[in-house]
Amino acid sequence: MSDQLFVATRKGLFELHRAKGVWDIVDVQFLGDPVSAVLSHGGMVYAGLDLGHFGAKYWRRDAGGTWTEFPAPAFPEKPAESEDDPHPWTLGRIWSFVPGGVDGRLWAGTMPGALFRSEDNGESWSLNEPLWRIPDRKKWMGVAGGEQPGISSVLVDPRNPEDVRVGVSCAGVWASTDGGATWRIINQGMDNEYMPPDQRSDPIAQDIHQLAHCTAHPNVMWCQHHSGIYRSEDMGENWQPITAARPSNFGFAVVGHPHDPETAWFVPAVKDEQRIPVDGKLVVSRTRDGGKSFDVLNNGLPQRHAYDLVYRHALTVDETGDRLAFGTTSGGLWITEDGGDSWSAVDARLPPVAAVRFATA
Repeated sequence: MSDQLFVATRKGLFELHRAKGVWDIVDVQFLGDPVSAVLSHGGMVYAGLDLGHFGAKYWRRDAGGTWTEFPAPAFPEKPAESEDDPHPWTLGRIWSFVPGGVDGRLWAGTMPGALFRSEDNGESWSLNEPLWRIPDRKKWMGVAGGEQPGISSVLVDPRNPEDVRVGVSCAGVWASTDGGATWRIINQGMDNEYMPPDQRSDPIAQDIHQLAHCTAHPNVMWCQHHSGIYRSEDMGENWQPITAARPSNFGFAVVGHPHDPETAWFVPAVKDEQRIPVDGKLVVSRTRDGGKSFDVLNNGLPQRHAYDLVYRHALTVDETGDRLAFGTTSGGLWITEDGGDSWSAVDARLPPVAAVRFATA
């Protein structure tokens, strides 16, 4: 189990350690600054900052504990022939960091919807030009609030690091089997209920909130979609809707069990205008039979006047599948040691939480 947890919030990056059965904050970095993404992997920590007027920034902590600012992922100059591109060619926000399955390799998903790759542990980044220049990208839509489309999910096949799946908000699931040299859209079987009838099943029109897979059985993938929950058994080529979710099938976050392909966790909410827990009760839903049925987990979670929302990257699971953590827009942070059967609140009132990640080897 991982005894180290990183929490990216609107007002800084918080590091927690577990000692004698208690989780406590041991360090705070970038206090007062919005941290949009975090990854702790291989002894290093990667942090993306969203500084608004000052732009997106990127920092890395080395194995010795020293933080260094490196150049953030950057776009080339927008060419004249792309004047009809509705999306900017400038970095708005780093939204996710993901290990690439090869020593030194990382992927970063951003807003606008671009994918960057590093081969030197994040010291430099290169734009994945094939995905960025694919003609269909001009059809990608923005997420709520008028923002640009974003790449929130990057799944790397542990059997073959050249096999990558990418989830794009309001633009579907894309696949590459050659390390990003070529891409194709793959999400058949999804239905986006807020689109016009003739576009509801269009793969590009699918609003992907978050993707997850089972590390030990990566053919099995889960999707928390704007219009419901989906499951795939062929690495995202085809999807089946899951209708048994309780108390709702709407939300933003999903994680899959690292060893059991039948198990996944979600944090349900009410859509669209409210986006709060159902009946003001904060719960986690869990399936252990591939989506045929769901447990509503509430032991240790607030069940009265709780209006916490959990963002895409604010739910995480460690390598055992027993320890999970999630943080909310209200600054709450809860951890379970038994797969979600019971939860304990960390003794802290944090700023709104954007991302939660356990440290990994």
